[in-house]
Amino acid sequence: MTVLITGARGKVGRAVTSRLHGTGVPVRAAGAHPAELTVPAGVEIAELVLDRPETFPAALDGVRQVFLYPQPAGIGAFTEAARAAGVEHVVLLSSSSVLAPGAETDPLAAHSLRVEQALAASGLPCTFLRADAFASNAFGWARPIGQGLPVQLPYPDAHLAPVHPEDIADIAAEALTGTALRGRAVTLTGGQSLTFREQLAVLSEVLDRGITVETVTHAEAEQQMSRFMPAPMAGSLLALWAAACAGPAPIAETTRTLLGRPERTFRQWAAENAAAFAAR
Repeated sequence: MTVLITGARGKVGRAVTSRLHGTGVPVRAAGAHPAELTVPAGVEIAELVLDRPETFPAALDGVRQVFLYPQPAGIGAFTEAARAAGVEHVVLLSSSSVLAPGAETDPLAAHSLRVEQALAASGLPCTFLRADAFASNAFGWARPIGQGLPVQLPYPDAHLAPVHPEDIADIAAEALTGTALRGRAVTLTGGQSLTFREQLAVLSEVLDRGITVETVTHAEAEQQMSRFMPAPMAGSLLALWAAACAGPAPIAETTRTLLGRPERTFRQWAAENAAAFAAR
């Protein structure tokens, strides 16, 4: 009754792999470059590329559950192969952006939404974990903080409820080993609404050094962000942050509500990852 973990190089995928393996669940970690995967001893590895159906049979052999990263390319063929292989349940790491108006055409939301729709159409029993902003998005500030430069933000007072990736992994592991989450779509957040400015203040306290916030214009931010991502995606993120200035971010499901244990905080994430922001 093997569980297939796709995107096993990612932070959440690695954590889910470790959790399941640690409790004796047979796990197969998969990725486009299996030789580059780092997995615990005893975990199988497999090649899986969603737009290369020839990689499906070996990856899915004996698999009954799948932890799936959202990749629209080839998802229809993958769901067909999963059904044929006897897969009984898919846990998708989706995004809360699929709930926003206009998600079908939004560059951020459409990616996950197409996968959700394909899974729903497949008839496979599914659990959708619609994660909100990851606490680890703060890694984007590591370079300026490490170099003692201002962190430039177009909307420093945008409110988010950042969720710790380890909380997502806990909930995913529960979805794969229990029954309470099967067939559900849950939106995952952290337990506290924090603006970008407040997140940086937490980092400043954890690092015990000042961090300057510099407000830039929407256009300046779009130009900067378009160096690292497609322009439509940058525009979508900026629109999201602009709207988030309206007030505190809603708190949805957390490990507290789903698993009965306190959610990890952004401060905890900052302390665990302080080395990434070290002076350089």
